[in-house]
Amino acid sequence: MRTPDALVLGGGGILGEAWMSAVLAGIDEAEGVNVRECGCYVGTSAGSIVAASLVAGLPPGIGLGVPSASPEVPLEEPGERITALRHTFAAAADFAGAAAAPLASLAFASTTGGGAMIRRTLLSRVSPGRRSLAELGRMVERSGVRWDGRLRIVAVELETGRRVVFGADGAPEVSVATAVQASCAIPGVFRPVLAGGRSYVDGGAWSPTNLDTAEVAGGAEVLCLNPTGSLRPAMGALAGAFGPVSRGIAATEALVLRGRGAIVTAINPDGASSVAMGTNLMDPTRRNAVIEAGLAQGRRLTAGSQRPAA
Repeated sequence: MRTPDALVLGGGGILGEAWMSAVLAGIDEAEGVNVRECGCYVGTSAGSIVAASLVAGLPPGIGLGVPSASPEVPLEEPGERITALRHTFAAAADFAGAAAAPLASLAFASTTGGGAMIRRTLLSRVSPGRRSLAELGRMVERSGVRWDGRLRIVAVELETGRRVVFGADGAPEVSVATAVQASCAIPGVFRPVLAGGRSYVDGGAWSPTNLDTAEVAGGAEVLCLNPTGSLRPAMGALAGAFGPVSRGIAATEALVLRGRGAIVTAINPDGASSVAMGTNLMDPTRRNAVIEAGLAQGRRLTAGSQRPAA
């Protein structure tokens, strides 16, 4: 396995963020792989936090207690910053388990016609959220991340329902911190993020991964981590029904990239990771189990690509 040309990181709450970070930490242990050196990153919701931290130069396991495979990176201060960032998101999202229902209902419309109009209509029926993500924004800012041409963060413009890819040509000019807040602003839970006279909410209101926004050419290798792809229906857990929809949307978007000649690999939580995550992706009590399962999954993904020890 080598460093992918593009890394796409989907939404998935605090457990999705932990799973993606842990999987990437496991992958990053392989010789010749450095997930901080991809040519393009696309982050949606929780994935925007992970993408921003990688572009900031932080090892993926630094906030998880996972030893870094790159000891030359100074860990102390960045480690404190990114850990605080993730803890802030966890604290802010702890109450948001009930948000899965409206968010899932929006995503069910992701493959139907009139995408922006549908989202504008559905979002207008969701009561405005009251919680602020300002502290999350401050933590992102402290990480030192800046737009470097590689980072793309996805949100939805509330007034029109259209998808906005911050960092792309022609997108509104905002800071990375503002873009991350916008991408994480779950409708009905967090206040929409205001910028340039427009309001923005969670990029997951358009797609769980927004895989098709990756700017890649023929032959490029794209790795997509989709935390919601293994959710399964369960009694009393509406969010579980979102799994098949999430996989279907990601598969459709992958076809767009394959049509451009890209090589796309989509990874969902495996059996152990899926069990560890459960159906409430905002449950902080499961975080350690998710990290353990995700790290093991990442290591298995690269097990066959590492050279034997000399």
